[in-house]
Amino acid sequence: MTYDHFFAEALMRLHEERRYRVSAEMERLAGRCPSAIWHSSQGSKPVVMWCSTDYLGMSRHPKVVAAMMVTAINTGVGAGGTRNFAGTNRPLVELECGLADLHGKAAALVFTSGYVSNQSAISTIARLIPDCLILTDAFNHDSLNEGIRQSGAEKQIWHHNDVAHLERLLAAAPNRPKLIVFESLYSMDGDIAPIAVICDLAERYGAMTYCDESHAVGMYGPRGAGVAAREGVMHRIDVIEGTLGKAFGCIGGYIAGTHNLIDAVRSQAPGFIFTSALPPPICAAAIAAIQHLKESEKEREQQQKCVARVKAFLSAAGLPLMATATHIVPVTVDDSAKCRLAGELLLRDYGIYVQPVEFPTMAKGSGRLYITPTSLHTDDMVVALADALVDVWKRLELPLRLQMRAAA
Repeated sequence: MTYDHFFAEALMRLHEERRYRVSAEMERLAGRCPSAIWHSSQGSKPVVMWCSTDYLGMSRHPKVVAAMMVTAINTGVGAGGTRNFAGTNRPLVELECGLADLHGKAAALVFTSGYVSNQSAISTIARLIPDCLILTDAFNHDSLNEGIRQSGAEKQIWHHNDVAHLERLLAAAPNRPKLIVFESLYSMDGDIAPIAVICDLAERYGAMTYCDESHAVGMYGPRGAGVAAREGVMHRIDVIEGTLGKAFGCIGGYIAGTHNLIDAVRSQAPGFIFTSALPPPICAAAIAAIQHLKESEKEREQQQKCVARVKAFLSAAGLPLMATATHIVPVTVDDSAKCRLAGELLLRDYGIYVQPVEFPTMAKGSGRLYITPTSLHTDDMVVALADALVDVWKRLELPLRLQMRAAA
């Protein structure tokens, strides 16, 4: 029996459904961020990246790079084992202490990625709670959903940010242990969860709360602790999850909570136990990034100014910009094929890398250009982005809001 045709058929289906993904190969330039070199079959050319989640440029910050280099020289590159077998290195322990301090929790636990931290933590927590009912927001990230699935617990989905619906579900299960799973900032729409109300409901109906702050840590709140900290409710959340791979500019994920909860996950989560520990140089770099952003507001202020400029320029140009109160700037395209083509034209003809988002992340037939301004984008880059988008809109005969108002 031959097996390769199964994989060929799977790929063919992806092509037919227009879901086959092609990743642009980028060589980031630390000294010239957000500039990069795009390597393609037609050669290499300079581009400006507009969809990176290195929001504050911490991946190339001198303190972060220096911490990594010094630690790599002193300890070597790898961790040398899993956490239970020689991999629990000193920088990793210090990183967990720093993360617990950031979120005002008793303890923290570091995983190899944000996806793994959600997948492992939720599945373990829910398995350890007898007859646990998980209440999950309809827009939750796949990593949260996968953790719920692996837990084997019953789940109920509440309408996105609809606290009235959440309350009805909570009230219908008064005597069961319950875990409310949600994100503080939803990346695709750029909207914020009603965290204080969710905490009120959790306390009223005896539920635990699990909040994913991946797109918010480093970006909001005192010392960059996230949206919950900004809104003064961080202490009311039982488990806070975050990533080191976005605003902190490194890689890895983590959870923070009580000593008992963290120790129970550490002791029983397969995704933590059976994989190599995060290497000491990465941990040292993350420590440097977190410590810097605990003390410095400059990067956050610069990034928010850039976000405001981008929104102002794109709105003035009549582009169909989704209204958000966060650093996520989504531009909607009602035609998924044209959305993909818009991304290709921007990259090929204008040297601007903006990632098109399509099905299954979006509904079939629709699309979105996912724009993430950083603290390092210049005013000239903002103008060039707006001009290029307007030009592409005209080339693809996509409607501008100004034209729609004029027609009305």
